[in-house]
Amino acid sequence: MVEGRNANGAPSNGKLAGGNAYTIDLDTFSRRLKALYSHWHKHKDDLWGSSDALAIATPPPSEDLRYLKSSAVNIWLLGYEFPETIMVFGDKQIHFLCSQKKASLLSVVKSTAKEAVDVEVIVHVKVKSEDGSAQMDNVLQAIRRQPKSDGPDTSVVIGYLAREAPEGKLLEIWADKMKNSGLPLSDISNGLADLFAVKEQSEIIDVKKAAYLTASAMKNFVVPKLEKVIDEENKVTHSLLMDDTEKAILEPAKIKVKLKAENVDICYPPIFQSGGNFDLRPSATSNDDHLYYDSASVIICAVGSRYNSYCSNVARTFLIDSTSIQNKAYEVLLKAHEAAIGALKPGNKLSSVYQTALAVVERDAPEFVSNLTKSAGTGIGLEFRESGLIINAKNDKVVKAGMVFNVSLGFHNLQAETTAEKSRNFSLLLADTVIVTNEGHEVVTHLSTKALKDVAYSFNEDEEEEEEVNVKTDSTRKEALYSKATLRSNNQEELRRQHQAELARQKNEETARRLAGGGALPGNSRGAAKASSDLVAYKSINDLPPSRDMIIQVDQKNEAILLPIYGTMVPFHVATVKTVSSQQDTNRNCYIRIIFNVPGTPFTPVDANAVKNQSSIHLKEVSFRSKDPRHISEVVQLIKTLRRNVMARESERAERATLVTQEKLVLAGNKFKPVRLSDLSIRPSFGGRARKLPGTLEAHVNGFRYSTSRPDERVDIMFGNIKHAFFQPSEKEMITLLHFHLHNHIMVGNKKTKDVQFYVEVMDVVQTLGGGKRSAYDPDEIEEEQRERQRKNKFNLDFQNFVNRVNDMWTQPQFKGLDLEFDQPLRELGFHGVPYKSSAFIVPTSSCLVELIETPFLVITLSDIEIVNLERVGFGQKNFDMAIVFKDFKREVMRIDSIPVSALDGIKEWLDTTDIKYYESKMNLNWREVLKTITDDPQRFIEEGGWEFLNIDASDSESGESEESDQGYEPSDAEPESDSEDEDSDSESLVDSEEEEEEEEEDSEEEKGKSWEELEKEASNADREKGDEPDSEDERRRKKNFGKSRSGPSSAAPKRMKFRVKQIMLHFESRVHRKQSLYLCESPKVCKRLFSRLEAVTFLIT
Repeated sequence: MVEGRNANGAPSNGKLAGGNAYTIDLDTFSRRLKALYSHWHKHKDDLWGSSDALAIATPPPSEDLRYLKSSAVNIWLLGYEFPETIMVFGDKQIHFLCSQKKASLLSVVKSTAKEAVDVEVIVHVKVKSEDGSAQMDNVLQAIRRQPKSDGPDTSVVIGYLAREAPEGKLLEIWADKMKNSGLPLSDISNGLADLFAVKEQSEIIDVKKAAYLTASAMKNFVVPKLEKVIDEENKVTHSLLMDDTEKAILEPAKIKVKLKAENVDICYPPIFQSGGNFDLRPSATSNDDHLYYDSASVIICAVGSRYNSYCSNVARTFLIDSTSIQNKAYEVLLKAHEAAIGALKPGNKLSSVYQTALAVVERDAPEFVSNLTKSAGTGIGLEFRESGLIINAKNDKVVKAGMVFNVSLGFHNLQAETTAEKSRNFSLLLADTVIVTNEGHEVVTHLSTKALKDVAYSFNEDEEEEEEVNVKTDSTRKEALYSKATLRSNNQEELRRQHQAELARQKNEETARRLAGGGALPGNSRGAAKASSDLVAYKSINDLPPSRDMIIQVDQKNEAILLPIYGTMVPFHVATVKTVSSQQDTNRNCYIRIIFNVPGTPFTPVDANAVKNQSSIHLKEVSFRSKDPRHISEVVQLIKTLRRNVMARESERAERATLVTQEKLVLAGNKFKPVRLSDLSIRPSFGGRARKLPGTLEAHVNGFRYSTSRPDERVDIMFGNIKHAFFQPSEKEMITLLHFHLHNHIMVGNKKTKDVQFYVEVMDVVQTLGGGKRSAYDPDEIEEEQRERQRKNKFNLDFQNFVNRVNDMWTQPQFKGLDLEFDQPLRELGFHGVPYKSSAFIVPTSSCLVELIETPFLVITLSDIEIVNLERVGFGQKNFDMAIVFKDFKREVMRIDSIPVSALDGIKEWLDTTDIKYYESKMNLNWREVLKTITDDPQRFIEEGGWEFLNIDASDSESGESEESDQGYEPSDAEPESDSEDEDSDSESLVDSEEEEEEEEEDSEEEKGKSWEELEKEASNADREKGDEPDSEDERRRKKNFGKSRSGPSSAAPKRMKFRVKQIMLHFESRVHRKQSLYLCESPKVCKRLFSRLEAVTFLIT
């Protein structure tokens, strides 16, 4: 039995007296003995079978896992189990029949029992050489002599546990003597079950500890174990997983649970099931089949553990590449399970709890009703299944505060749409331990998540791998990654275009609603600057220091400088000084020059004090001469230092004045130790020239605190002020970090910031002396790499553990409204770009686009984005830019420049997946003017189609007839014969000045529309007229290769022809990029005619 497996462990309410001897907690014994007699007398007829005496016999210890009410009575009343012991409770006497050792331990309860319920305790000692028959006869004789409650003519009714078969010689003899005694017998199982149903506070604590151990085993051992097995495609049997999990539970330190191993045990051997063979009964076992984790497979895991003999249970179902039916079934089961838990409130009937879960299934998936389990769990405590508290449609017992339930619900024998035989039949199971409270309920196994996103795994990438056949072998890993998204079928590309078209419609409707209601035009958040405090050096003339000599003085205490002016020391606050300088002439005379801040001077910051005193006369500049250069130098240095300190202080004060007042940090008490992460650095740093010290980050009740050994270096970050939290392990970077993006600014040292980062460097900077190359097989080099790898893994693991524990804190009810969870960047979706001044690796997360390595940090919330415009996307470009337009049109557009074109398709796929509308353009837009136009006339923006002006296809069709369009020149065979003089003059300004006269002569002939051959002949004639030397034979032969013979010797013809082709090529490229550079040849009309025959131009360039 279970108790036998842990017989040497500490009892639930016993106290260690010394060695292996335990003493009984007399206070607990007294309290529970009163509860036993009170319940017995109150419910004697309906629950206790009208028993006049209660006989409870405990069998000998066993290694089998079993739950007996006799053992439960021992532990509940006395603190731990007394095997081979018979207890008989009467109205006036309590009899114990046991060995001498047990008798000596039980003798201490005699006086307590007398005081508690006024009964006499009689201990009968059975000697080893005897079978105990004589003592049993004495006990039965005492029962017959006790007064009868129903009158002297009735027999004494003995209550016993009828469902427990006698084990061992002692219990068999006792059972025979009761049957042969002639006294009526009655079953008392229902009475004991009702007595144990409502738990005391000490019992609740034991259940919570057991539940924490169970959930930790599932989260910290079972889930990582399964993930590793599946990821590495190992073959592991269910029974081996069962054994490993049992060992982890019996050694709590291995799963990071600080409970003594001697107090814990398993409720049942852990259950692992997969491959189509499922049994949802509590008696199920793990077979020797291998874990099955192919596509559309289901894995059920159930774990139960005990602390001080009190049980808890948790069960989870994991879906591998699940089908739509499996997903739907799980979602419905999850809703039904949550509904059943929610119905566990004091006053509700257990039957209504089951009906609540059933109603969810009938509403959302009536086809699964027949597959739903017939019960939703049972009560749990000292027994794994408390028979009187089964949650089914027939049990009308009322839920009470203090009851504990194992809420277990499942679907069995469902069918999936798959060809794999082992995946076709599947079952689902969810179970949690729930404590009923006065206010409702508490799920004490919440540490183990059951959300679909956390239990559904996708490992099947076969389809994507088949699509990569066209990827070049010499492509980089990055390009190969993006090719997964780009090498898709035409149908998938069409779906993406349709999705983007739908997003465009939704985005325009949303923007129109916001503009119509003024929601997109928030006021300037900066607001008016607060007036600075009056800068007063001295409140009265009496405060001036006594003048010694008529020399310049610096009063650092009052932050003033005193200048001798007309025989009087005149004070000036140091903040009024703009600059101070000194110089020396050839006569050893030193000059000091002080320039003050004067209102109206260019480049002078606006001072509220100067604005208030505009009618006053201001001193702009003053100079002094001195024969003491050392004094002058000292004064200049003092003024500069004092001014720098005052300005820094005032700047920090102004920054702090704009901060939002936050709640105070509630430190963790003695009962709750803060989650701690040590040896961290912080960005931004505290500043100062002192050596930067590492600090410790602690998670307290309502926020984080970072502190170093210096008392003034401390930062508090409230949970309520955190907008996004990121954890980025070190993969290809040199640091592992935690990053917090805040709602409101805080001060870190004297810096105002919304981004706070805590990091540790995972690699030491090592410089090899000697400069020679080291071999890859050098033992020192190998050892150094191993050391770095171990260091990186250690830091990543420490950070991961911290993140997991904080995430667990954030799942508590008081933090649900904050929606906090550490997000981890997805490196496989990252791309290089220039968000500020230098190139960085930018990585998406589930809710943001971030760059957390280089400063300044980049954190863009995806929900704040209106649209994304991909600019400079065109033929022949190696890079493009990304313009991110925010829903707040007053906010500056964020630009990320120089993104490699190889990342284009991956970015499009990511944007489409996250439901962000994107556009493409050939040029960069002036977004300040665009947004100003929108905000100035939002109605016109809405009427003209919203953001569709960025749509290339729509813009081409609408503006193709206009030569002034940004879309470039559209070549045509029929050109208008007359052009404006302004256009010609503007075009001719782009042509070299030495060609102007020649172009004017050619204009009249060119308007007639000459052929390509005629244009080439005219160009050759023009070259000869300028006196160029004839072509060489090689050049003539090269020209013949184009199929055209040229007449007239001209040595400069090859050079001229090369220039013309270069100009044509420039124009051809510019058309692709939609730039208006129409006239790049020698003559505007020549260039136009050339481009009207694009095939010839292309052939010539080729």
